[in-house]
Amino acid sequence: MHIFKNPHYDFVRWRWYAIAVSWVIIIAGLVFINTKGMPKGVEFEGGTTVIVKFQNPTHIDTVRTALETGVADGTNAIVQSYGAAGQNEVMMRLRTSGSESANSLTSTADQVVAALNKAGLGPIAGQCPNQTATNCVAGTEIVGPTVGADLTRRGTLATVFALAGILVYVALRFQLSFAVGAVVATLHDLLITLAFLAFFNYELSLNVIAAILTITGYSMNDTIVIFDRVRENMRSMRRDNLAHIVNTSVNQMLDRTLITGGTTMLSVIALYLFGGEVLKAFAFTMIVGIITGTYSSVFIAAAIVVIWQGFRKPKTAPAAVAPASTPARKSRRRAS
Repeated sequence: MHIFKNPHYDFVRWRWYAIAVSWVIIIAGLVFINTKGMPKGVEFEGGTTVIVKFQNPTHIDTVRTALETGVADGTNAIVQSYGAAGQNEVMMRLRTSGSESANSLTSTADQVVAALNKAGLGPIAGQCPNQTATNCVAGTEIVGPTVGADLTRRGTLATVFALAGILVYVALRFQLSFAVGAVVATLHDLLITLAFLAFFNYELSLNVIAAILTITGYSMNDTIVIFDRVRENMRSMRRDNLAHIVNTSVNQMLDRTLITGGTTMLSVIALYLFGGEVLKAFAFTMIVGIITGTYSSVFIAAAIVVIWQGFRKPKTAPAAVAPASTPARKSRRRAS
């Protein structure tokens, strides 16, 4: 299947404009996170999550008001709809305030139930015995601050080790310039995605981390495919400079890149629209990641290779020297 017929777009020409746009978004995101902060999920900050299934539809503002008046530090609670429409489920997240023990976190869950009953939203009668029960607690998650800090540390280490592994793998399979381009493109995707998560006020939760790791692998696979075509063309286009080889390779893989990204994007958009509130952050991260991953494979990773090596001809093995011809022996004349 072909979308473009013999494309000849000069992607390398726009490399500095693409890098400038990326820097603007990254810097804006870092400034936004530094000034306003980025909300973290209970998994990282520690706290209590309570999911309550009501018998009748309950407005989120009513639940939030009940928590503000009946729970300590309830003004900072996050309240949102949960589950499928018509299930009347509401999820409430309360972060830790200072150093809290497991007993105090459990007490926070009890305070949530008591506050809802006091506001006339119940009576909430303990845990739901089955899926059809209502006015009960459908689920509770309690994470201490120590566990949240440990998850943050492990996630950071995992990201650093993954980038180091990518650098070594690509350097061994291709060249050092290709490895640098792949790692820079991966960092670019992570920073752009975090910037958009901050812009749209999405929490950094385990679902979001899973999406970030997914798009990292997705983007790296797309980059490796383009790099593989560049390596093939470096052998068959020895007389051309690297910029022309990279442009040719990206154009040759353009159909494959857009078809793969487009089909994946359709699935993720459907997940965003119909997957429910819990998967919305995951789907949003995937949408941003697919767009920026495709963009970075075409404009960032390949451009870094060209910038690193310059517009010189790629190194190729010298042509073999033809062996010197052996002088023909003079034929002897027969003695007459």
